[in-house]
Amino acid sequence: MTTQASQTDVQHPRTVAVVTLGCARNEVDSEELAGRLADGGWTLVEDAADADVAVVNTCGFVEQAKKDSIDALLEASDLKESGRTQKVVAVGCLAERYGAELAEQLPEADAVLGFDSYTDMSSHLRAILAGSTPQAHTPGDRRRLLPLSPVARQQASETVALPGHGAGAAHHGADAVHHGVTQVPDLPEGLAPESGPRVVRRRLDGRPWAPLKIASGCDRRCAFCAIPAFRGSFVSRRPADVLAEARWLVDQGVREVFLVSENSTSYGKDLGDLRLLESLVESLGEVEGLPRIRVSYLQPAEIRPGLVEALLAVPTVVPYFDISFQHASEPVLRRMRRFGSTESFLALIEQVRAIRPDAGIRSNVIVGFPGETEADVAELERFLTAARLDVVGVFGYSDEDGTEGETLDDKIDPDVVAERVVRLQGLVDELMAQRAEERVGETVEVLVEQVPGEEDDEVVGRAGFQGPDVDGVTVLGWPEGSPLPRVGDLVTAVVVASEGVDLVAAPTGGGGR
Repeated sequence: MTTQASQTDVQHPRTVAVVTLGCARNEVDSEELAGRLADGGWTLVEDAADADVAVVNTCGFVEQAKKDSIDALLEASDLKESGRTQKVVAVGCLAERYGAELAEQLPEADAVLGFDSYTDMSSHLRAILAGSTPQAHTPGDRRRLLPLSPVARQQASETVALPGHGAGAAHHGADAVHHGVTQVPDLPEGLAPESGPRVVRRRLDGRPWAPLKIASGCDRRCAFCAIPAFRGSFVSRRPADVLAEARWLVDQGVREVFLVSENSTSYGKDLGDLRLLESLVESLGEVEGLPRIRVSYLQPAEIRPGLVEALLAVPTVVPYFDISFQHASEPVLRRMRRFGSTESFLALIEQVRAIRPDAGIRSNVIVGFPGETEADVAELERFLTAARLDVVGVFGYSDEDGTEGETLDDKIDPDVVAERVVRLQGLVDELMAQRAEERVGETVEVLVEQVPGEEDDEVVGRAGFQGPDVDGVTVLGWPEGSPLPRVGDLVTAVVVASEGVDLVAAPTGGGGR
């Protein structure tokens, strides 16, 4: 039976644009939202100016990300005066974290919806477009929605909104088993049979790589981080769902999947298997047409014996380690509620490079945490100098609402924090440039992401040790007169020069699809 709403959509199709800010995990959430909206009869458009409704998927991680999210909401709201846009809806981490407070401070947004609204977003948007003003989301600690014990979470998580986890257990038939890799069906036109997982996702870009969420939430209690409070406790996606979505992504032209979560090293602990990450990656390595797998967000304190070897034993796993060090001084790490030291971190890096000397290792560090001394900063500098990391993000500490760090004494003057950021950034810029220069002469396999066109005149891609968006690129000096590669091709080349963290490489004639 055709409903009145669906008849209206045929006559006057409603358009929606999903605007994404923040990390790769948010990108997955946006594409799941896009899939749900497309299933609900909405027409997806790229430009918010062409949409009846602009859905802004916000980031609420750090102060700058919050500002960027608010700016995006204001820009979308301006379109109500000049474009087709009628309504602007805030979703995502900022909306989940602040809810009604955000709605009060930003009346330009027509609605502020939390994660619990995602599964029925189509209905919400129809009501908003019809003039309804929904009550703004009321924030709460999402860790309280699930049992404290990880092994008790899977069944309970079926009733809790987990953005980016797809259709969830409700779409599993009796034959779909948690660890039954061989029973994951192929997906004609993006959908599995009724007995298997269903992919609820639509690509929002044509890039040859895509983030693939393997878990949500975090059980760690880092003193500087508010993410667990608004993302919730750690919940693994079932391997069958992850593999089904990987196959679907390959059908969409994806050549590299980027496994993302808040903490990938915890994967499987709520499914009763602490080594499930290794099994999952091994199974992904058997997915036909998927030449690259990239693992991200590894916690150094949870990198168990054998994990590095197991990951690098899969031929399609790229030699790339995104390890969250945050600092190197033991006193600072303890105040952060973290573990490790310069020596233990260097030993981990040595382990990686003993297996793959060409491995790329990236991390983030925080300076200016309460109680940090000049000696602590010097220790961090000692670590970074010895580690020779490929990429380091440097962040200045600032209080985050609801975190333990907000309550600590011995706060560092903001001007001193800013000075330390500049000091550390100067050091890592030099070290990263040196690390890139050391790669001159290496043979690399580059995933092509850009070819000459109306706006671009270079062939640009990423080597296996270069993560997407933030870790530098490789520019291929393409021989004049030679047929150009296509986006998604894998090209073998030799590094001939470096420019900061970026590389310049000459194709060797190998590679290709």
